[in-house]
Amino acid sequence: MIANLYKDHVNHLSQLYSRGMEALQQAGIDADGVLLHSGRERHYYSDDRGISFQAYGHFLHWLSVNCPDQFLLIRPNEAPCYFQIVPADFWYEQDSQLDPLWHDNFQLERLANADELEKRLPAGRFVYCGEAEAFATDLGMDSELINPPALLNLLDFNRAYKTEYELAQLREANRLGLLGHDAARECFLAGGSEYDIHMSYLGACKLLEDETPYTNIVALDEKSAILHYQNKRRVTATSSQVLLIDAGYRVRGYGSDITRTTARDSAHSVFLSLLEGMETIEQELVAEVQPDKSYVDIHLSALNKIAQLLLDLGICKGSLEELETHRIPQLFMPHGVGHLLGIYVHDSGGHLQDEQGTLLAPPEHSPMLRNTRCMNENMVFTIEPGCYFIPLLLEPERNTERGKFINWELVDVLMPLGGIRVEDNVRVLADGAENLTRAPLL
Repeated sequence: MIANLYKDHVNHLSQLYSRGMEALQQAGIDADGVLLHSGRERHYYSDDRGISFQAYGHFLHWLSVNCPDQFLLIRPNEAPCYFQIVPADFWYEQDSQLDPLWHDNFQLERLANADELEKRLPAGRFVYCGEAEAFATDLGMDSELINPPALLNLLDFNRAYKTEYELAQLREANRLGLLGHDAARECFLAGGSEYDIHMSYLGACKLLEDETPYTNIVALDEKSAILHYQNKRRVTATSSQVLLIDAGYRVRGYGSDITRTTARDSAHSVFLSLLEGMETIEQELVAEVQPDKSYVDIHLSALNKIAQLLLDLGICKGSLEELETHRIPQLFMPHGVGHLLGIYVHDSGGHLQDEQGTLLAPPEHSPMLRNTRCMNENMVFTIEPGCYFIPLLLEPERNTERGKFINWELVDVLMPLGGIRVEDNVRVLADGAENLTRAPLL
């Protein structure tokens, strides 16, 4: 089954790259194919330690090989050729396993180093896509052939739409990631520290830290109001009231991105009601997903629903219209409601409106929104509304006109509890949404 899905995926990419070649011709660029480069190994400044490597997304779109200096040559009407670089090296493991899925879909040439590539490339004029532009120049490629926008815009735009093979990987990445989330929640309820919770997630998923699609966010209490909190406190946490964990799992290059918030029964009753309300809002937003609707509308709906919830719980006062006019919801949810998802956690093309590279910036009132696309079938993104008590945003408003809409007495009580985020991964269907993280919503 997976072999057939992968074959269809490769065929889809081959057709996409054929259209990319046509786009190059229309831009006045003649080429015989595309050379994708996974990237180069980097080292810390004045050190011989390598920085954790992340392969180029358009290379990973074809091959789940997260190794430096790997190359894929795509030519019309020919099977793609994978130039596998395997250096002779006794310091590090270099020989990556060949996925059985590749056997019927690629030509394979094995090289000892990247310098051999020039002699092994067939005759032709090839476009280079990757980070090492100097390397492409050394191969004799003209500047117009190096990362041409006419091709990259088309590829970035279409990454949002997933094949059945990609959807299968994302479903599995969600299933396995939830095992870690269950373990993390149990560890929190047992009094584990941020470090303990982090390790329980990795242990349940059987992952090394650099195998996750992004660095786990494991935040207790007030730290959950730091959106990308990066530390893992080791202090005993038996009295902690709130856990926010944002963590995913990667399968064949495709990562899930899941956030859950858990509060003890002993937490403040308003915070517990806020958590229940945010979980309801998140599911309501997923249910709003449908083709031909702007993702910006989902974000606006999130702000509207959060404003109403803040009023209902007495955290804010005034009318719904007043809160929206004065942008009060943005004080409690400063980020966008989600982003495209796939090979990268924040996948490429979120502001692209077409294959030609037309951009639509986020609304002025929500500059952090990463996705302004119109939703269409088989597009995958996150839905992740949040509500936080962030001192950096709230304190400056305490004695302002906006501050009059905030119940400061209650906010001061809730501030130590940090905040809430609930996040699922969603696929657009022809008539609704499939929640890849939970049961499908049809």
